[in-house]
Amino acid sequence: MSKRLLVVDDEPNLLRAVAACLRDEGFEVVTARSGAEALVRVAETVPDLIVSDIRMPGMDGYQLARQLRASPRTALTPVVFLTAKDETADRIEGFRTGVDAYLTKPFEPDELVAVIRSILQRVQRTHAEIARLVGSTQVNDEQDAVHFQDEALTEAEERIAAAVARGLSNKEIASEFGISVRTVENHISHILDKKNFGNRVEIARYVLDRTQSGDKS
Repeated sequence: MSKRLLVVDDEPNLLRAVAACLRDEGFEVVTARSGAEALVRVAETVPDLIVSDIRMPGMDGYQLARQLRASPRTALTPVVFLTAKDETADRIEGFRTGVDAYLTKPFEPDELVAVIRSILQRVQRTHAEIARLVGSTQVNDEQDAVHFQDEALTEAEERIAAAVARGLSNKEIASEFGISVRTVENHISHILDKKNFGNRVEIARYVLDRTQSGDKS
């Protein structure tokens, strides 16, 4: 089954070009001309991945990403920024909103497709692993070894991980706990290292999986 992508951009020509590029690669593509329209599309059907511009009238890409992360329906939906904003500060702000990748215009179609496929494959592997663990009736030797190597999080790291799962940005987490953004970033870095995760999406899945399984350890 082809993956459903939502492409968001207020420039009609670029929107058509990106959509055509992705359709040629076998993806099902729906489009939106603004952040507000994107939320309408998401309300209809949650896509497998969202590609969004940042500079848009009304709700910009940052605001869109924050709203997506704040909703339980879309908290884990991968988001890729495709934008002309290429300053380091822009990238940092993008990642703080929880996006999975940040690409700049003019874009290379092959790079965009490669990034999207890589993210979707990682999501698929994560879902398959969760399904395997949930459906398992016994813990085999390999799982024991993985568990043994799985370093426990500190109480502070557990709180930070839970906040990430709620879709909060680093800035919002810092404000909630009364700590600096740098401290939040350090905690998240430690969580990624301890759990061998690739990004904050995997942190959120880890927290949600434990919550659903009733694991409080």
